[in-house]
Amino acid sequence: MGIRMICPTSAFTAETLEKRVDRFAQAIAGGRPRVLGLLADNGPDWLAADLAAERAGVPLVPLPAFFTPAQARHATESTGMDALICASRDMAHELGFGASDPIDGSMLGWFQRDAAPVDLHPATSKISFTSGTTGAPKGVCLGAAQQHALAHALAQTTRGLGLARHLCLLPLPVLLENVAGARTALIIGAACATPPLSEVGMSGASGFDAAACLAAIERWQADSVILLPQMLLALVAAIEGGAPRPGRLRFAAVGGARVAPALIERARAAGFPVYEGYGLTECASVVTLNLPGTDRVGSVGRPLPHALVRIAKDGEILVGGNTCLGYAGDIRVPTDTWLQTGDIGRIDGDGFLHIEGRRKHLLITSFGRNVSPEWPEAELVASGAITQAAVFGEARPRLCAVVVPRRPDMSDAAMQAEVAHANGRLPDYAQIASWIRAETPFTAANGLATANGRVRRDEVWSHYGARLDSLESPEHSGPEAPMSFYEELQRRTADERETLLTIPVIRNCLAGDVALEQYLAFLAQAYHHVKHTVPLLMSCGARLPDTHAWLRSAIAHYITEETGHEEWILNDVAAAGGNADAVRASAPGRAAELLVAYAYDYVARRNPVGFFGMVYVLEGTSQAIASRAAQSMHACLGLPPEAFTYLTSHGDLDQEHVRFFAGLMDRLDAPDDREAVTHVARRVFRLYGDVFRDLPAPALQVTA
Repeated sequence: MGIRMICPTSAFTAETLEKRVDRFAQAIAGGRPRVLGLLADNGPDWLAADLAAERAGVPLVPLPAFFTPAQARHATESTGMDALICASRDMAHELGFGASDPIDGSMLGWFQRDAAPVDLHPATSKISFTSGTTGAPKGVCLGAAQQHALAHALAQTTRGLGLARHLCLLPLPVLLENVAGARTALIIGAACATPPLSEVGMSGASGFDAAACLAAIERWQADSVILLPQMLLALVAAIEGGAPRPGRLRFAAVGGARVAPALIERARAAGFPVYEGYGLTECASVVTLNLPGTDRVGSVGRPLPHALVRIAKDGEILVGGNTCLGYAGDIRVPTDTWLQTGDIGRIDGDGFLHIEGRRKHLLITSFGRNVSPEWPEAELVASGAITQAAVFGEARPRLCAVVVPRRPDMSDAAMQAEVAHANGRLPDYAQIASWIRAETPFTAANGLATANGRVRRDEVWSHYGARLDSLESPEHSGPEAPMSFYEELQRRTADERETLLTIPVIRNCLAGDVALEQYLAFLAQAYHHVKHTVPLLMSCGARLPDTHAWLRSAIAHYITEETGHEEWILNDVAAAGGNADAVRASAPGRAAELLVAYAYDYVARRNPVGFFGMVYVLEGTSQAIASRAAQSMHACLGLPPEAFTYLTSHGDLDQEHVRFFAGLMDRLDAPDDREAVTHVARRVFRLYGDVFRDLPAPALQVTA
């Protein structure tokens, strides 16, 4: 009997796989859950549990390991999940599940909890969540029929390719791998290799080791794999750099985001048989796909046999034929109408679908030309020298971009050459006229990308918009002018800033994972350093030499703006249910006391201009995260807006303050003053970070 599934320690025939599915089915039957969660690494047990849940008629919620705790809890609560199959007792307890029972013959455990039921379509077999631009994505309800229709359509279209072994590179909770990869392999009779993700070079939502992945493809002798665009880019760069290309690989599907035609051509020239496709969670993943012999580079292929695609009058892509049953808690989505994808595109004369971008991202230049930024962005990253790009141009005569080089030491001249190369593949209205270099890569940690790597455009614009605005002049083209001191300050403190923004309590807060006790503790420490802002400004102004008299008017401006902010914080404490009088009477924590003491000492004993390094850290951090933190905590804590006036006002005020501050810093011309500001900023990033590091951890809540 042929091998159906393989992993590092064993191989499964159809018979042995069936026995493993039976063991999971028995556990499910004994637990009698309404909704079952599955949180585990790739492996045969994951697929066996998936098949067993479908057989038992129990809706399954696959939980990606890269979800934040807040996202995982949202998926748990919003689906009414009352049972969980999980490898980690601690992770299960963190999600509110009680004591576990082992599943016979498996390293996975069975956990249960009490949960209120949630409205689901009665035919729901799987509820799939994706990590989009919000911390609380919708749960898409799919029936077994939708999944089977896709898997059989893919089996029908790929059967002649001779695919005998599929290697799972993506997390199995991702529908693209779960249904289009593993399920399709089982239908066509191919062996499905399911090693742990770490063995194929994957870590988290976006960590990827191209060398490890290429080695895994060769070790497992894979005929087929599924890739995301960033994975493809890294693999091609590795092969071009001398890594051996896989000898047996016949078919590599790529999807999830737009892929530049140049990258497809580079991949094929390097011996990587890559074919682009397109899909949506609401359609169980793949809708269209290029195939050997039926392929057009630049398109995402023709519709699969089970799907229908048409273009609306406004250019939006509409999909029918195999759409979802609705969403968790909202089953009103009709299944007999066309699904609006939010993507814009066209179908050429031969039936190939071309994606032109997201409808909500469409730019209209001042010359009236419509441009989807994904188009020039894809061209910018196609060569691999630029790894990320964000393009802007609404109501502008020409487009501009923020770009992230693969190598931090890449020169402006080399960057300009890459931009020019990309422009050579674009019409004049879609070319990049000016660009700036990003301080750091766009990541989920700094708020400039989602967990799965998509750029958060509004946040990028908020951070870089002022610099991009300064580039818009008829004579300007290419990179920005020589770096100002403010820009130099940003670059020289980028590592410290990134370290601050990756502190777990900040990262979790932005993801909606924060306890009320933590927010109240933060407000208390904020009170203890904010109440010193005006006295510190006064001290700084008093110690400035006459050569810096021009700074005193700026300090007077700051004093007017900052007076009374500590009272805002106490009002927030009261609105959040805390004791404002107790906070006023309390002593500061160690970190807040050291932060304030350092600032007073530097102003008194060294260079008072250095105090502006502290201003840079506090205002820049507020501008970057205050408003998002307030929105996130408002959603997860359920507090009234009156409990977040300090954060929301600073998120708005400090955007103006940052521009004002940049102008001040660019007037500093003495090297000693510039060095003092930079030195203090670096120290304060650390000291201010300690304020967050010292906040209490949330109490663990476990439901038996």
